[in-house]
Amino acid sequence: MIEPRGGRWRVAHGRVLELGSNATIMGILNITPDSFSDGGRYRNVDAAVVAAIAMVGEGAQIIDVGGESTRPGATPIEPAEEQRRILPVIEALAAASDCLISVDTYRSETARLGVAAGAHIVNDVFGAQKDTAIARVAAETGAGLVLMHTGREREKVADVIEDQHLFLERSLTIAREAGVPDEAIVLDPGFGFEKNGRENLALLARLGELQSFGYPMLVGTSRKRFVRGAIGREDPEPDIATAATSVLMRERGADIFRVHNVSANRDALAIADAMMAAMRSPAP
Repeated sequence: MIEPRGGRWRVAHGRVLELGSNATIMGILNITPDSFSDGGRYRNVDAAVVAAIAMVGEGAQIIDVGGESTRPGATPIEPAEEQRRILPVIEALAAASDCLISVDTYRSETARLGVAAGAHIVNDVFGAQKDTAIARVAAETGAGLVLMHTGREREKVADVIEDQHLFLERSLTIAREAGVPDEAIVLDPGFGFEKNGRENLALLARLGELQSFGYPMLVGTSRKRFVRGAIGREDPEPDIATAATSVLMRERGADIFRVHNVSANRDALAIADAMMAAMRSPAP
């Protein structure tokens, strides 16, 4: 067992999220027609907000709002379309709930507008390397910044942990040079994202090695292709299998879990947290 990094995650609008003894859940809210799991489900602002509030009621502390599908082979959209989809949802959700809101984007202008609309966190699947100005947005607005590893649009090295260091150390340099404080940064190893099944399972097994970075860790395996492959059948919503990976990652030091099915992962992670607490304070 590896203790999660924990600590205080400082995010926009003066908010602080305490990480540590209990796992934190981030609910996925895709305002897209083509995301691999929930594309097209939320066709208007009211439906999206209702879904978000339901996830909060089930135990999500963060809602991650995205307007462009990041599934393999998805067609990129124009920034104006991304903003048209997500900004009204962020604004309405901020008015309806005190949950933390994350804007899932790699574009600096969308990030800036998202924080202005009420988001607290910028979640960048390109780790601030596709549009480096996104780091300045986080620094200037006080937003929390998730730097995710990706294998897309670059050459990887063979060892999964070595490649994590190669990519994320550059992301951290960009963030620091932009003035993002350490307490605002969370790292994400980027399960999926140009990694094959073998690489994803190796990353899962060796996840604890990423504690050497010294930052809290966000993870997202929810309904990913490698999870479906591991169970040996094509289940479009393998939520029990996802919850199993969440427990394994919690034992390897992960702090925040980005999921579609909040309740299944909440219950599985509650067991993991209870077990870890018992191991820290064994009965006499």
